[in-house]
Amino acid sequence: MKRAIVFSVLLFMVLLPAMLNAEETVSWSECVREARASHPDLASSRALLRQAEADRSLAGSTLFPSLGVTGSYLTGGTVGSGASGAPSLFSYSMTARQLLYDGRKSAKLRDASAESVKARESSLAGVSADVRFVLRSAFTELLKAQEMVALSSDIALRRKNNARLIALRYRAGREHIGSLRRAEADLAAAEFEVAQASRGLVLARSVLSSALGRRERSPLRVEGSFTARVPGVATAPDFQAIARRNPLVVELDAVRNAAGYSLAAAESAFSPELYLRSSAGRSDISDWPPENVSLQAGVELVVPIYEGGAGRARVAGARAELTGKEAAVESGLLQVLDMLEARWKQFVDARERLTVQKKYLDAAVERSSIADAQYSNGLISFDDWVIIEDNLVSSKKDFLNAGGDLWIAEAQWIQAKGGGLDEVMD
Repeated sequence: MKRAIVFSVLLFMVLLPAMLNAEETVSWSECVREARASHPDLASSRALLRQAEADRSLAGSTLFPSLGVTGSYLTGGTVGSGASGAPSLFSYSMTARQLLYDGRKSAKLRDASAESVKARESSLAGVSADVRFVLRSAFTELLKAQEMVALSSDIALRRKNNARLIALRYRAGREHIGSLRRAEADLAAAEFEVAQASRGLVLARSVLSSALGRRERSPLRVEGSFTARVPGVATAPDFQAIARRNPLVVELDAVRNAAGYSLAAAESAFSPELYLRSSAGRSDISDWPPENVSLQAGVELVVPIYEGGAGRARVAGARAELTGKEAAVESGLLQVLDMLEARWKQFVDARERLTVQKKYLDAAVERSSIADAQYSNGLISFDDWVIIEDNLVSSKKDFLNAGGDLWIAEAQWIQAKGGGLDEVMD
């Protein structure tokens, strides 16, 4: 029994490092869910949205009646010789106040706050688009790093076999020392690329952890394949319509609308304000509860006459702000249009480049297979064979890079459209 316990403890101690360092495999959908829930940029943007919603409620509260309850207890006396105490006064009352008319200033301020909420909603959508792009880029780089490690290992194994073959031919007198040294150099370069790819894998894991909103680094592994999706025919979209829906343009438009309402509210500041006021209460001297009832009702009129030019200054400032916001909308729209067309071009170029690189890879594989047989039979020289081998290695790397570039270009296009973490892949 003791031996079994000791064996179990030893086995656990042996397996514990492997358990702690076990890779965590995540899919793209799992990454999206985690980033949506944990990324600090999204949390910050959501907090700003809640603040804007609170400001909207505050601005709209002036249109509703206000109620207040007051109570007081007063007592006093006479100062001097023979001073006697004065009776105490008990009172309480409830007061109601309702805005009837202010030239729609309060309503315009409420509408301006509502547009500010729309701007914050669009800002949140823009942050989501940025987070998605960073996440997709990190996901792509990790997948690319994973495949680069496997590809580099395959190339190193192939270089090792080639070096052995050249060594045998050299000892047999069928190759010179220069060919052997070249094969050994190719092997050394391949082994270096394996180590380099392994370091790149560690870095890519750390970048993806940050993109997910994780503080701690973990050995992540992603699911996917660059060859899983075949590029289709690309049709140019309606850039104007997409630009109008872009979160940046929508946000700028909402800010412009809010400035328009603020200008209208500033102009309404010259209008009189009319309130309905009523109160009910009780007061009495020395007795509690008070018995004397007091009821009041009436209207309150406030007419602005002179503020030293402050009203006109506010109107001028609001009008200038509106002019600036209108110009910002046009500038933002032009920038988004340029970005959309550039990102679309890059996306289409990347799709077509992947197709071309696949053809080059197929051709390189076929040529390498033929060249191996020819070199073994002495039909081609070492120099010709090495060129074909190098071309195969380059074609494999170019195809892997083209697949990663396509994913990045697609992520840039989706970001340009304003697609966030809820965007579905085409």
